[in-house]
Amino acid sequence: MDLDLSEAERRFRAEARAWLAAHVPRPALPSLETAEGFAAHRRWERTLAADRWSAVSWPEEYGGRAASLVEWLLFEEEYHAADAPGRVSQNGVALLAPALFAHGTPEQCARLLPATARGDLIWSQAWSEPEAGSDLASLRATARPVPGGWRLDGRKSWSSRAAFADRAFGLFRSERHPDRPHHGLTYLMFPLDAEGVTVRPIGRLDGKPAFAELLLDDVFVPDHDVVGEPGRGWRVAMDTAGDERGLTLRSPGRFGAAASRLARLWRERGDPSDTALRDRVADALIGAEAYRTHTWATVSRLAEGGSPGAEASLSKVFWSELDLALHETALDLLGPLGELADSAPEAPDGGRWADGHTFALAGPIYAGTNEIQRDIIAERLLGLPRGRRR
Repeated sequence: MDLDLSEAERRFRAEARAWLAAHVPRPALPSLETAEGFAAHRRWERTLAADRWSAVSWPEEYGGRAASLVEWLLFEEEYHAADAPGRVSQNGVALLAPALFAHGTPEQCARLLPATARGDLIWSQAWSEPEAGSDLASLRATARPVPGGWRLDGRKSWSSRAAFADRAFGLFRSERHPDRPHHGLTYLMFPLDAEGVTVRPIGRLDGKPAFAELLLDDVFVPDHDVVGEPGRGWRVAMDTAGDERGLTLRSPGRFGAAASRLARLWRERGDPSDTALRDRVADALIGAEAYRTHTWATVSRLAEGGSPGAEASLSKVFWSELDLALHETALDLLGPLGELADSAPEAPDGGRWADGHTFALAGPIYAGTNEIQRDIIAERLLGLPRGRRR
């Protein structure tokens, strides 16, 4: 692993830093989990796209800068250090786009990616179901072939952004009796305002409404919205999941910036005699740096032709637990006021730490629960026997 940057990479970092310094909105945008905040974040996506910063690693023809993985990491570090808004287009940019690049058609890429880069299309991920979360292969929502396309039926749950998004992508069972659970699945995209789609918001701990479940009743999807080969959607989904858990979903810049804010909070409010809390702050800084170094090693491996593989599960467990520990430390440091939400005028830092903690609580669950990730680590990396659930 070579951590020395080339001259071109240093110029890329400097350009990103200067652009962000000139464009990051102040004051901060309202939460993207509300209708008002969602609209504001969509406008921010368009601002990013105007100078091709919304999807830096994509080919230029789709609105990107054809940035390398190293340049993508540099952009992410600068983005979070600049305290820039959360990315409402993350599902489309980081999850769907890699699937389209690897398994989609040129027509799909040309039709969908530029609009996604501009924020004109915001995507929801429709994978989980009431009885098929981390055990994705047990899903029951169906795709039935009809002339010219498919008919979707079923229920998708825990769909982030679904209350306000434009379209969704997900897996559906297209064979009634496959020889194995993960066979006979098809990866499809569909509009959330299509006839037969009902979007029903799910109540959240913080009261914000962007989370939703999708009820699908005989929804027609044309053939040109199938990603990859019908019946082989599992392969498409797993390629996406490896990127999600191991690299693209949570870049190290996010945790490095949060750990730096925590250290500043300690210097401003910390009790020097509380060495136990001081050590937890130090642990957060060390953890963020460890994740950064690990990610650089992953990027080096990918640049040499490797793939995320089962090691992505190590990353997912690490960053989700780091995020939770980091925010718990901040709340302990702030005391009772730290638990005030962003709607409370007295909330420290605009309620950011409380909001961050609420979100971090979900980290060990989404993108595949940490229990499932530990099974993968045990079986595929350590060679231990399969658990009883299999």
